[in-house]
Amino acid sequence: MFNLHRKIKISNVIMLTIAGIINAIGVNIFLAPVKLYDSGISGTSMLCSQVTPEYMSLSVFLLVLNIPLFLYGLRKQGKLFTFYAIYSVIIYSICSWLITDVLPVDTTVASPLAGDDLLLCALFGGVISGIGSGLAIRFGGAMDGIEVMAVIFAKNIGISVGTFVMIYNLMLYIICGVVIESWILPLYSIVTYFAALKTVDYIVEGVDRAKAAMIITTRSDEVCEALSEEFKSGMTTMKAEGGYSKQEKTLIYFIVNRFQIGKMKDIVHTIDKEAYISISEVADVFSSNNL
Repeated sequence: MFNLHRKIKISNVIMLTIAGIINAIGVNIFLAPVKLYDSGISGTSMLCSQVTPEYMSLSVFLLVLNIPLFLYGLRKQGKLFTFYAIYSVIIYSICSWLITDVLPVDTTVASPLAGDDLLLCALFGGVISGIGSGLAIRFGGAMDGIEVMAVIFAKNIGISVGTFVMIYNLMLYIICGVVIESWILPLYSIVTYFAALKTVDYIVEGVDRAKAAMIITTRSDEVCEALSEEFKSGMTTMKAEGGYSKQEKTLIYFIVNRFQIGKMKDIVHTIDKEAYISISEVADVFSSNNL
């Protein structure tokens, strides 16, 4: 526990607090009032709160369903992640309770901001809750125990983590449709799910992700000099050999943004028309001025 205390960052705790507040706003101001469902354990908690006595509120189910999952995944995820995740869920749960039961906000009939417009509620609820979930992931925690379930069980049944989460959510929405005997709300909830999913990607990986260019050329010195002069950026070179020709070549690893790709291609192919260029997305780039 002492070692865990030393690893906890105050900045992360502050951001996880903000994440929990944002997530609670998205769910309780936009989704829950019009009976739309969030994804994962949060959505499951919303459904459970609707079919159980009033005292079993959303905030109660968030704690009851999420915390055991995080504790179950403690060995795989580590103490620090488990602490951050449980903290995030507690903040989310407390803020949900404050919004629905304490603050002077009427969420019993319709959204205080979007009324009963299901599309607006689905989009804004998904985006706002996605911001909260994305911030939680970015700062070391999680807002939903479904990811822990996916990490633990997906490999055992031979599917990816992403596929596990998607299957869980689709099953959740089907069950919601059967329980409430209507498919309108579950279908709008799928809109919420994809809006939140894309928002989480933007928050975690960045809106404008960098691109990694891998250039294979026989004129590496000229290419590196031209790229460095144009973009004022460094690059990494590695010796390579043609698999068929056995010709000695050089692999250049170079980071650009999407606006620089066209100019980079022109520069490389002006120098070496036979150069091979491969472009892939990069989620984050970390560098040191000492390098």
